Amino acid sequence: MVSAKMTAIIAAAVMSTALGAGGALAQDAADMAKAKSEGKVVWYTSTPIEQANKIVQLFQDETGIKVELFRSGGSAILRRFQQEQSAGRTAADVLTTSDPAAMNVMAEAGTFVPFKPADFDKIPAEAKAADGSWIGQRLNLITIYLRTDKVAEADRPQKWTDLTDAKYSGKMVMTDPSFTSLQLSVVGTLSTKLGWDYYEKLAKNDVMVVQGNQQVSDNIKRGERLIAVGALDSYAAEDRQGGHEITTIYPKDGTFVIPSPTAIVKGGPNPEAAKVFAAFMIGTKAQTVFPTDGGYSARSDIDPPKGSPKLNELTVLPVDYDALEKQAGKIKEGFNDIFR
Repeated sequence: MVSAKMTAIIAAAVMSTALGAGGALAQDAADMAKAKSEGKVVWYTSTPIEQANKIVQLFQDETGIKVELFRSGGSAILRRFQQEQSAGRTAADVLTTSDPAAMNVMAEAGTFVPFKPADFDKIPAEAKAADGSWIGQRLNLITIYLRTDKVAEADRPQKWTDLTDAKYSGKMVMTDPSFTSLQLSVVGTLSTKLGWDYYEKLAKNDVMVVQGNQQVSDNIKRGERLIAVGALDSYAAEDRQGGHEITTIYPKDGTFVIPSPTAIVKGGPNPEAAKVFAAFMIGTKAQTVFPTDGGYSARSDIDPPKGSPKLNELTVLPVDYDALEKQAGKIKEGFNDIFR
């Protein structure tokens, strides 16, 4: 089992050849005939909806197996899944979140089926469980992005700490850690590194809080707010591809690089279809969806999106996932006390 701490995520940022090496791994196989007889796979995911739909379509076209998709924010997905588990009901076959800390805890409790399909060795060690209990689907870069046409270059923040400047008052928007687990990692890390008074200063700067990253993106595109704080960079990249004038700032005091774990749920209704889908998720077809849409593949052999930096060119902020899991409730409470 991978260490829950995973503070070595910085090493994942290097994405060197050696990181994905370590010798060929035995490949676990799924029974395609049984998977086809099951006929479908139920996928709970926080994957951005357009990317999720592309993966679903590619998988259905290749296998003929239907995907029943439930998509929401990372924290909301986890709540639904855990509530069903507590009630003794297992509806999901495959679970994809953006919360390595919670996935580690559930893996240790035996919630998932260890599985090492083809290409498992191409996922860096810091983005997967060693026994295959979960495998990173993608890497999430959490950055600052802004409207290029509305914020002069000289006025653009370069660090997280710059955002407390009064000149940004009424211009910022960010997600809610009670809805998206990516923001939980950001708030948990920055509140430890900079103190809760950092968020108190942001609150005094009239930061708008919305549920998820799609709302942040929509808000920036409409011009209601001009600066996205601690937001998922793939949305900014996708919006740039759509012709919007948006620039990403990779903070000098650190960018967050957070894997999105995918796991096969033990006791799911379609166990072989789940294995086929999990294997497909880290295959070349699915993994190239992410850089095509401006995100980062979890695989060390797939290049970053066009025009985006390689991870070894960035300063990466380490996340203490062990501490994060223990303090998740207090982090959400501390944030809510300030912003609500």
